[in-house]
Amino acid sequence: MSPEIPASRKILTLDELLARRRAARAAGELVVHCHGCFDIVHPGHVRHLQHAARQGDVLLVSITGDGAMNKGDGRPLIPQELRAENLAALNCVDWVYIDESPTALDTLRSVQPDIYVKGREYESNRDPRFEAEREAVESGGGRVVFTSGDVVFSSTALIAALEESLGPAQAALRQLVARHDIRPEVVEPLIGRFRGKRIAVVGETIIDTYVMCDRPAVSGESPVMTLRPVDKRSFDGGAAIIARHLAAMGADPVLVTAHPRTPDAAAIRERLAVEGVETVWLDVDAPLVEKQRFLVGQQKVMKVDLAAPSALDARQTSRLVGLVAEAARGCNGAIVADYGGGLLTADSARRVCQTLRPLVEVLVGDVSGRRSNLLAMQGVDLLCPSESEMRDALHDYDGGVSAVVWTMLERTQARNAIVTMGPDGLVAFSRQPDAGADPGVWRSRLDSEPVPALTQHAIDTLGCGDSLMAAATLALASGASIGLAATLGGLAAAAQARRLGNVVIGADDLRKGVRRLHAAHLSIEREPATARLVV
Repeated sequence: MSPEIPASRKILTLDELLARRRAARAAGELVVHCHGCFDIVHPGHVRHLQHAARQGDVLLVSITGDGAMNKGDGRPLIPQELRAENLAALNCVDWVYIDESPTALDTLRSVQPDIYVKGREYESNRDPRFEAEREAVESGGGRVVFTSGDVVFSSTALIAALEESLGPAQAALRQLVARHDIRPEVVEPLIGRFRGKRIAVVGETIIDTYVMCDRPAVSGESPVMTLRPVDKRSFDGGAAIIARHLAAMGADPVLVTAHPRTPDAAAIRERLAVEGVETVWLDVDAPLVEKQRFLVGQQKVMKVDLAAPSALDARQTSRLVGLVAEAARGCNGAIVADYGGGLLTADSARRVCQTLRPLVEVLVGDVSGRRSNLLAMQGVDLLCPSESEMRDALHDYDGGVSAVVWTMLERTQARNAIVTMGPDGLVAFSRQPDAGADPGVWRSRLDSEPVPALTQHAIDTLGCGDSLMAAATLALASGASIGLAATLGGLAAAAQARRLGNVVIGADDLRKGVRRLHAAHLSIEREPATARLVV
């Protein structure tokens, strides 16, 4: 075939292919047929096709369409249109046809090639699919020949090797997907069971404000940075955003918090009510805590806490515990979140956990900040600290992570922990039910499961822990294992990290994350003018 003929003209429909076959037969030309997936066109393929082209006058290459590909998860690597273009670009190839069937049988019966060329490995193959293809060729008057096989490559092996070369994170994702059977048809029904779960959330309401600033300058009066605000945006934070996450994931949350008698607090309650969050609050005199973050572009340059922490008195604490007990009746789970703002002290956090424990199936605790009380979260099913928060609470900055987690679980009598490790992702730890009191026995019964960071480009990590905890709590309340709960939590945190500000993460974000994770493999990213390999 002349190289001047555009590759696109070689890619044929079935009608076009049959018309050209009739013309070739009328002209007395021998048609040679090769079939395969041709996901990566490697040297073995090229020699195979060149050998086939020398057997006749016209070379037809048919490829298995995307819908009929059966090579495992993530295959084909390259979509059928691009695979067809790759083959059509070879001078030795005359016709290309995309076959929507899993084998070439129907095409062989229709085209009736004079010669059907297969690789040497098929010469002694007794696969019934190939036997059917051989019979179709020979019954049409053709014959089957085999290439020499002097250069042997496997697209599947090449792709596997390429994925392995991407590093341990890719391998960890593969193992994670396989271990928890993370397929949309399996995990999405679990997410569907989040709907209607009633979850109590106990903690401070915080206002997170982002102040967008122009490029900083140095003040003329002294060598100090000068910021000029150009925009401001406020987000619900603290326990309020946890409740909003839960509602967006399908649950029926009730928020137990402290609010002053101010228009801002009333506006937050109205906003939460619209989204399906019931709010039960303790009247206090202290204003809502506002945390301002000053940004230049997307870079945070300074944080200011505008309200100092204030503690409840004994009467208010007793009232808070009573509100918690009332709100939690009939709940499937509860989250106790201590942000160090004074709503919860070590004693009141312990009392709240003791009150909730017999009322809910799943009890989760988390903290934020140096003034919080992690070790007061007694008897919970799950603790969700960062590594630094855990080490600060235990004053252990040198021990291995597993050893520090073991101490935390022993001190709190918690069953599980999800410890976030920043850009390294998170690790889910589980204390086995039969773990004894002996330290050596307990240490041997502490299971751990790493979940790599599920986003490569974090824009803003504010609120990642809150979204993680909401998803993990609902997963546990819906019957998931701690490993799957941690994975869904990691997906929620990844969705949060890709956005600027403390935004709501919902069930649709989780579903999209599951689909992305399930399809985590080398693939073609379609762009307007280019295609590139991505993970």
